Amino acid sequence: MVALTPVSRTEPSFYVPVVAAFGAFAGLLVGTAQGSSLLGVIIGAALMGAVSFVLTKVIKNEKICVWGLVILLGITGFLMGGIPAGLIGAAFGWFFAWLSFWLYESRYRQHLVPYLTPGQVLWHYTFRVICGAILVFLITPILVVMPLSFNAQNFFTFTPEMLRFDPAGYSLKHYEDFFTNSDWQGALANSVKIAPAATLLSVTFGTLAAIGLSQPHVPFRRAIMAILISPMIVPLIISAAGMYFFYSRIGLQGTYMGVVLAHAALGIPFVIITVTATLVGFDNSLTRAAANMGANPVTTFFRVQMPLILPGVISGGLFAFITSFDEVVVVLFVGSAGQKTLPWQMFTGLREQISPTILAVATILVFISIALLTVVELLRRRSERLRGMSPA
Repeated sequence: MVALTPVSRTEPSFYVPVVAAFGAFAGLLVGTAQGSSLLGVIIGAALMGAVSFVLTKVIKNEKICVWGLVILLGITGFLMGGIPAGLIGAAFGWFFAWLSFWLYESRYRQHLVPYLTPGQVLWHYTFRVICGAILVFLITPILVVMPLSFNAQNFFTFTPEMLRFDPAGYSLKHYEDFFTNSDWQGALANSVKIAPAATLLSVTFGTLAAIGLSQPHVPFRRAIMAILISPMIVPLIISAAGMYFFYSRIGLQGTYMGVVLAHAALGIPFVIITVTATLVGFDNSLTRAAANMGANPVTTFFRVQMPLILPGVISGGLFAFITSFDEVVVVLFVGSAGQKTLPWQMFTGLREQISPTILAVATILVFISIALLTVVELLRRRSERLRGMSPA
């Protein structure tokens, strides 16, 4: 017969102020939208603190409390601002009901070691809240751009039809404009021509530099590494101005090759860093064994070394490709109208005509970046498995 562990209840003096603090933050958001942030903070803190006490001490049934608060705040939000506010209110209802019982029943300690002090527990969750807030701060602009790209009107704001989730407020016309407009397609073609060539050069030179700098007998390794990765550190406008004056002297300014070389210089540091990180766990005895078997350096590189460092090489190449595909400052300096890339066209659209097609292009680029970064993460895990740093 298994003995059940009794649920440890916490005092209202602990969890009610915590829920009230979260309520104050939610009230700040709602109050700001309604034009009175201070009043929203006061009402949010008082209301959520009282609700938390009633749910845990009076009703006590978690399932009923969750559904009841979801319905109540959902209806309240709908009456205040329609369907979007209703959905937000329902989400707030679920969160505050769950938070109240999570704190009241001490479920926050279930996955922690029992010897942690209250201060350590507080820091454990405070750290996660801070990280979550930073993530929301970084992701919110992207989440705002995506629905706006489906706006049926030529506006950069949410129309009343969009807020009501009216199908008439949404359209794919901005995506259609991107795929049919000659200016946008010309810019896309230039980006597709420039980015792969720049990536190939970055991978070639960056990999060779990383392998060379990994050898202990190379003199001034740290100084050379600092120089090679300096494009990541030096402000981009300074690098772009320097490239402009240099290329204008040697005749590369305004040419396709000039833009490719400039983007390759920006991508090489990413390749060097990723390949160098992969070489940290590389067993040099493998290359010595290949040499003892009669393999020349080229054969050793392609048959022994490259297969093991390939995840790092591909990861660096993907970062170099993203850098070239998204870069706009350098191409403005060293390129010409014939090398107008997609970011350049977006910059021009913002400055001259403010076309909502920019939002559609931005959404497409976001999904491309997500796909590439997913590949990078998969390659990183594969590299760790090959080097024995993680289980298969």
